[in-house]
Amino acid sequence: MDINEQGRAELIAASPTERQLHVGRPNLGPRSELDKLIDGIYERRWVTNDGPLVQELEASIAERLDVKHCIAMCNGTIALEIAIRALGLEGEVIVPSFTFVATAHALSWQGIRPVFADIDPRTHNLDPRSVEAAITPQTTGIIGVHLWGRPAPVQELTEIADRHGLALMFDAAHAFDCSAGVQLIGGFGRAETFSFHGTKFFNTFEGGAVTTNDDEVATTARLMRNFGFSGYDNVIHPGTNGKMSEISAAMGLVNLRHLEHVVNENRRAHSLYSALLSDVPGVSVLQPPGGERQNYQYVVAEVDQDVADRDVVLSALHSENVLARRYFWPGTHRMEPYASWTPRSGERLPSTELVASRVLVLPTGPSMSDDDVERVARIIRRSVMGP
Repeated sequence: MDINEQGRAELIAASPTERQLHVGRPNLGPRSELDKLIDGIYERRWVTNDGPLVQELEASIAERLDVKHCIAMCNGTIALEIAIRALGLEGEVIVPSFTFVATAHALSWQGIRPVFADIDPRTHNLDPRSVEAAITPQTTGIIGVHLWGRPAPVQELTEIADRHGLALMFDAAHAFDCSAGVQLIGGFGRAETFSFHGTKFFNTFEGGAVTTNDDEVATTARLMRNFGFSGYDNVIHPGTNGKMSEISAAMGLVNLRHLEHVVNENRRAHSLYSALLSDVPGVSVLQPPGGERQNYQYVVAEVDQDVADRDVVLSALHSENVLARRYFWPGTHRMEPYASWTPRSGERLPSTELVASRVLVLPTGPSMSDDDVERVARIIRRSVMGP
């Protein structure tokens, strides 16, 4: 029995009224495999500073995603900040508001102003028309986000960036092992960044990476992740401490071996949710695009506010110890400091505001049994349709 099966068995043994279900329960490979790698860390006494496990993880990810370079980082936010610097972004950069706040923070933390563009309400990804309308003489780049593992409009954004001479990169925090068409996400734009946080489909306990086919970006990112050192006592570039530890790389190497198991379990839960909620008025489960690889990490339900009340559904779930979540409520443009910078930006983001008011993300993953999914669906059904 691997750790996913063991963990599920322990959870199922608990009473359903006591067991808490929540979004983002970590996917963990077998403990025995991790222990073997930890033994090696102890024998080598090499715990950080570009150790052999970090190098192996980088090579494995680069091969899996078919990219030239993978630069492992201590977390996804540092990966964003370093990629932004490596691309030389400044002034204004266009991003979606419907994303985790780190996408905007990574810019503003470095004195760059995020300019929010609207999304396509069908895909929840950037609307290219809104991106083009947001370009000003101060714009230096665009950051697309592959939300829910669904690819951003890569071709359209590439054409806009090329037409206006802008740098293009992607926040791929949700999209490890997903594809845009037949090409795996990781090599689009000048760089893509991943989060390997514990809540993500693929995690290294905590971590992230920059992936790129651009040799210059890769070289600069590697320098910046280690204070700008090039060899001993030789600093040639401004930098920070963005290094991944060996223990995080060990977890990553184990989890890489078991990704298909997690995908299969995620797909099982997603399919069951879709079937069980298909006849609940005003509730629909977002379906993955056809013909593309998906990790199914997010079960995203939309609640039509003209038929049902999303927050009433959320409250019902929470009262039954099911910690579903509103993503990305209320939109980054309504958070600080952005709400103060552009207090009327919501007028330019009608689809963002609509989707933010409708989305409910449900628990999923290997730790969720079919009974768990049925329990969540029953609560939603009852909150919308009554006893």
